[in-house]
Amino acid sequence: MSVLVVAICILYVLAGYVCIRALKDKQTVASLPLSMSAGAAIALHAIWLWQELFFAGGQDLSIFNIACLIALLITTSTTVLARTFKLWFVLPVIYLFAILALLLANFIPSHYIIHLELRPQILIHISLALASFTVLMIAALYSLQLAYLDRSLKEHKASALHPALPSLMVIERQLFRLVSLGFVLLTLSLVSGYFFLGDLFASGKAHKAVFSVLAWLVYALLLWGHYQQGWRGRRVTTMSVSGALLLSLAYFGSRIVRELILGR
Repeated sequence: MSVLVVAICILYVLAGYVCIRALKDKQTVASLPLSMSAGAAIALHAIWLWQELFFAGGQDLSIFNIACLIALLITTSTTVLARTFKLWFVLPVIYLFAILALLLANFIPSHYIIHLELRPQILIHISLALASFTVLMIAALYSLQLAYLDRSLKEHKASALHPALPSLMVIERQLFRLVSLGFVLLTLSLVSGYFFLGDLFASGKAHKAVFSVLAWLVYALLLWGHYQQGWRGRRVTTMSVSGALLLSLAYFGSRIVRELILGR
């Protein structure tokens, strides 16, 4: 394992520790230590990923490189928005995901070389797919925070009044903004895949298309249920997490079988 990866992992651990300590001591998270550790981790993560993704022979979009790219997108966006939206509760989980993705990429190497410069329309589809997955994964984590806070309030726990956590109504409002944005991006991703790939439901690709469409239906039902029927609470969390799991199966399921098991 490279020294750079070790440094990134240590910095992510330090950033997570800053958040966990503040949450445990019921204090607001110190901005400077978090910004320094997380900022340095993200910058080094980006440098490492650039070296892994791009080279003279094409682009290596292996399963773990994509996982590291998604981790970088999620950690960057949540860290930047942490103070505004009080995302301290989910930051340690996100940093842990980034560490796991980096370790898997180093200890289980795989390669999937493509040439995006030859088919730029594919880049549009991939960008939309990554953006939708990133936003909806953050929404899933946010829904878990919503469930935790809702349960704490019902059980009259003091942790529900933690100064680092937003109110229940604020979390719910922000959650559905994320789901709505992710749903739009997922719709555009499916449409672009249909027009740019052409063989979206062909053999070997049907798995991804079917699970993506199922996830789209789950999010469509969730948005309809919330805005038309007033759905809240556990049902919202269950559907948000279920949609994220379906997308994970769509994006990573077949790739795991093809790259790690079959070695293609």
